[in-house]
Amino acid sequence: MTKQTFIKGALILLAAGILNRILGFVPRIALPRIMGAEGVGIYQLVYPFLIVLLTIITGGIPLAVAKWIAEAESKGDSRRVKQIFRAAMGLTVMLSLLLTVLFVALIPWISTSLMTDERVYRTLQVTVPLLLIIGIGSVYRGYFQGMQNMIPTAASQTVETMIRIVGSLLFAKWLLPYGLEWAAAGAMLGVVAGEIAALLVLLSHYVQRRKNSSDTPISQQEEQEEAGTETNQVPRNQVLFKRQPILRRLIGLSVPVTASKLIGSFSYLFESILTTRALVAAGLTISAATTQYGALQGMIIPILLLPTALTYSLAVSLVPSLSEAAARGDRKMIHKRLHQSMRLSLVTGAPFIVVMSLFAAPICLIVYDQADIGHMLQWMAPIGIFIYLQAPLQAALQALDKPGTALMNTLIGAIVKLILIVQLASDPALGIKGALIAINVNTALVTILHGISVMRFVGFRIQLLDFVKVGAAMTIMGGSALWVMNQNALPSLWHNLLLACAAGIIIYLLLMIKMGIIDRHDVSRLPVIGRYFRTKH
Repeated sequence: MTKQTFIKGALILLAAGILNRILGFVPRIALPRIMGAEGVGIYQLVYPFLIVLLTIITGGIPLAVAKWIAEAESKGDSRRVKQIFRAAMGLTVMLSLLLTVLFVALIPWISTSLMTDERVYRTLQVTVPLLLIIGIGSVYRGYFQGMQNMIPTAASQTVETMIRIVGSLLFAKWLLPYGLEWAAAGAMLGVVAGEIAALLVLLSHYVQRRKNSSDTPISQQEEQEEAGTETNQVPRNQVLFKRQPILRRLIGLSVPVTASKLIGSFSYLFESILTTRALVAAGLTISAATTQYGALQGMIIPILLLPTALTYSLAVSLVPSLSEAAARGDRKMIHKRLHQSMRLSLVTGAPFIVVMSLFAAPICLIVYDQADIGHMLQWMAPIGIFIYLQAPLQAALQALDKPGTALMNTLIGAIVKLILIVQLASDPALGIKGALIAINVNTALVTILHGISVMRFVGFRIQLLDFVKVGAAMTIMGGSALWVMNQNALPSLWHNLLLACAAGIIIYLLLMIKMGIIDRHDVSRLPVIGRYFRTKH
């Protein structure tokens, strides 16, 4: 098993994340053109229900597996690694099957009574297989992440994205003649195909690892010996009793994380329900409310989340790295990893915020052929910095055995957001902008609470000077990009936009290097080009 460093693991996931984000934008661009914002709205309304169920299954178990396996590996306890994996897989499969049965029984009630748009029925039906498929795949990902081998996760994500793109577009187009309801279901069918392909990739990596491993499977005798007993002296029920702490600790590690994520998932679910109902209360028709919600969740949010390809990779790599450092009591390493992840998130997210704030309407026109939704992106762009910093902070709390704190912070933010949605989105003068304000307040509040918690628990201090330097660079970058855009030097809008963005980013990077935020050591870690910046001895 190849074990990667924190930075190398993060870069592997980052490379896959960037590729997946770029590829993932193909259906984001094409689906609205195939079935319109209303069809995208039907498709997006299903996701909150799916995410709630998947959070119960995968919310905390994979993270607990990654954390515990990293600790066991740091001690060279390969036998414990196998026991953790088997216990996690059994628990996940059981939860997946139980929730699948429950979900199938509730689909008619969800589509007719809970949602404002009954056309979600077919799409809900298509999501049923995802619970078991994604559940099993998440345990394999947690296993490989605990081993600090990010290649299987990156490979499975890339394959999933490619299959999902092709499947979603083809199925949506083929089923469109039967109506938007069937087109949305077709798009979801592509998601199912992608997840099946991803699971097969993970299975192949796991099988290959087992073939290359010199370890032998744990026999019943080995398990009893590990418990400190003799095979012919201890009854089977006593051995099972001694093995119970494995499952008990796994549940103990995963439940707080799952609860924290469930708050976010239920918040997303209630957000979808309350937003559409509030928009209807503000005077919109059900069709118009679905269309606006589809534009927000299916078109604007994906653009805003583009830089999270990095923050996700940092968060995934941060958990086992911090867990291992915490197990050794290495406080200096904990601070170092936190500084690295925060600085990388800040530096990479900042230019996206400038571009989205200044050029929201041109971006939406070029990408979706709908400039009129640009105001949503402009309203949400400044809050992006909190989104990009939130993932590493939350991962740090989980890795440092403080999931309860993350849970409370998320709960506070969710309550504030839902109250604001009801109050603001139902106001005819605000409408969808009221929902945007609520989401922005939630994001900023949760990130600030996470930051305060991390600082309190490990004595970590955010480098405020870095924020000042990045803010100055963003201002100069924005002025430069806007000046280039206003010159209209090229014949088409998208050519001018690319030129303005390229000019702004070059100036931004030069300023980052000049101010010492990015140095030769940072660049030397990058793949391909990094070797040109390494110091030669």
